Amino acid sequence: MPLQNRVTPLGELVADPARGLVYGNRGCLHDETGRIRRRYNGMRWIACRLEFRSWQRSPLLQPGRFTELFFLDEATAFAAGHRPCALCRHGDYVRFVEIWGELHPGQVGADAIDAQLHAERLVPGTRAQLHHEAELDQLPNGSFVLQAGTPHLVLGSHLLTWTAAGYAASRPRPKRQQVTLITPPSLVAVLRAGWKEPLVPLFHPSASSAETLGGAHRR
Repeated sequence: MPLQNRVTPLGELVADPARGLVYGNRGCLHDETGRIRRRYNGMRWIACRLEFRSWQRSPLLQPGRFTELFFLDEATAFAAGHRPCALCRHGDYVRFVEIWGELHPGQVGADAIDAQLHAERLVPGTRAQLHHEAELDQLPNGSFVLQAGTPHLVLGSHLLTWTAAGYAASRPRPKRQQVTLITPPSLVAVLRAGWKEPLVPLFHPSASSAETLGGAHRR
């Protein structure tokens, strides 16, 4: 039976046998039996490499340890509100901090970044994911929006439907439309600044298939 540790763009933890391409954590979310008991524990939500220094991550969900989470790709991790790990993705983290400093002058260090992201990803006083309004035309590739209750990836002139196994379908990206933005605004700004393919895949391979994209050109 698959563990409930796959993360959707909506930040929800689901059980699915498909393997994600990005690893991460947001503290210990499970009890001694491995059951998920909370949505997060602390403000440090990170996205990591699947493999680092031959560290072994088994068995998963050990009592008292952080909950091992898995994401389809970096775009999904961003949508859920996670930022690059300073240890296993040090180069990515340094670049992320440089971009962040340009976007948020005066905010220095991981604590400041995590506090800003925490304010953008949760509805105040609750543990529900906070959404924002945005102009679809202005969103960069890698952003996630909510369409008909389902997360969609913005990529070129198309919106791709997210599933735990990959991007299953696409449709033309509407013009001049207000949408519900899932990805925290500060992470959208990082994507807009030119966040390229880092140490983990920004997009799952299914996003680039001709069938999924429907012949669309990335911009």
